[in-house]
Amino acid sequence: MDDIAADIPAADAARTVRDALLSRRSVRAFLSTQVPQSLIGELLSLAARAPSGGNIQPWKVHVVFGRAKTELEKDLLATAADKNGGGRPEYDYYPRQWWEPYASRRSEIGLALYGTLGIGKRDVAARRAQHMRNFAFFGAPAGLFFCVERALTAGSWLDVGMFLQSFMLAAREAGLHTCPQAAFTSHHEVVRRHLAIPDGDILLCGMALGYEDTTRPENALRSPRAPLDQFVRFHGD
Repeated sequence: MDDIAADIPAADAARTVRDALLSRRSVRAFLSTQVPQSLIGELLSLAARAPSGGNIQPWKVHVVFGRAKTELEKDLLATAADKNGGGRPEYDYYPRQWWEPYASRRSEIGLALYGTLGIGKRDVAARRAQHMRNFAFFGAPAGLFFCVERALTAGSWLDVGMFLQSFMLAAREAGLHTCPQAAFTSHHEVVRRHLAIPDGDILLCGMALGYEDTTRPENALRSPRAPLDQFVRFHGD
């Protein structure tokens, strides 16, 4: 993986799909530089070329910036800070009981992230403060929320996942970075209220969008990937 990572171009904008795949990562500190609404719209139009079963195109997107984003952040931060105000997500993103190799992978990336920030394993307050940054989109100037109609089934969730990846890769070509965030689902009622999301739609995740702050240590983190032989079996002659 180190040899492949070395192929990432010095320029921040990805020049090929390969560049975009290798340089895409969850950025957790952004510059305040604004992203034009027209550019976000263009990226979403590109992402809409993602495949979907029967071409039903089940994704729904809410984009927030400016005053609307500021007001939403205020409400989210207040709700998340209230020990009695924590909501329950509409679906389980993770299993309730972990097993290997997933438990170790999740633990290792968490330790690596907090390690870049100098946050110790037992420093509960600092860990919580870092988690709270989710609700301010890690300083990004724009946020997105992705929904799907509640009556649709697992295939449509798969379709939205392909839409999400398409958007993130298109963002890399534009020199932008992203951070897909499941944290918002625990407070979907707050998001729903601010953005008038109907009850018939499930909030799948949020996403921060902007330009990377390269001075921040957490953005130096590169998450590892399992070698091919751990997840691929070739069949045939």
